[in-house]
Amino acid sequence: MRHHDTMPARLARFLVPAGVGLLFLGAWELLVATYDIPRFVLPAPSAIWESFVQNFGSLMTSLWVTLRVTISAFLLAVVGGVGLAILFSQNRHVEMALFPYAVVLQVTPVVSIAPLILIWVGYDNVEFALLILAWIVAFFPILSNTTLGLRSADHNLRDLFRLYGASRWQVLTELQLPSALPYILAGMKISGGLALIGAVVAEFVAGSGSGNGLAWRIVEAGNRLDIPRMFAALFLLSGLGILIFFGLTLMEQRLLRRWHESAILRES
Repeated sequence: MRHHDTMPARLARFLVPAGVGLLFLGAWELLVATYDIPRFVLPAPSAIWESFVQNFGSLMTSLWVTLRVTISAFLLAVVGGVGLAILFSQNRHVEMALFPYAVVLQVTPVVSIAPLILIWVGYDNVEFALLILAWIVAFFPILSNTTLGLRSADHNLRDLFRLYGASRWQVLTELQLPSALPYILAGMKISGGLALIGAVVAEFVAGSGSGNGLAWRIVEAGNRLDIPRMFAALFLLSGLGILIFFGLTLMEQRLLRRWHESAILRES
């Protein structure tokens, strides 16, 4: 039986994880103070916060660089993955010819091809190289999930569409794409996190001083043994990943909650 998600239930879902996080941070602070752990080994949360405030400008600038690359790579992956999956669904021969190469992109470690991409693009255009590498990581989940979703349309409904003389375009837009929407959104949730991971790993591989994103701030802080600033950058990366995931989860719920079983709220 369906029911509306009440405000207390929403509040509880937020407060419980927040409470656990605060307990963890309190225990961390107490542990560092009790055992007098050096800052360069494990800084206390208060020291990390202090470093975040002191380096707010540079960290926010780096966050924007990483976010820009991540969002651009993600959007390109969505457009390219969905577009190519539609092409696959319309022509089996095209799928057989191209899908193995998409698998090659997926299974090739980005760290192994990053130097080659950097050489081709040039070290004076590092952000574009990071975009390419992040796109490579984020592309395959969209393509794979969308292809599976387009194939999963009810064959009885396909026959019904053909019986009434529907065109291939009508079958695609009115049956296959709506049926594939849950698969596309699931692929997007995976791809969003992978785009961030791809951007960060690509910047690590790009080398010292070649980027201005959060990954470079982590490398820079580590080289200077400024561990509180390293942790501040790490927390920003984690927070960005969480925001991407929950933003895509919210979009998934908004689009599916009225008709798809995965998003319909039920009484336990």
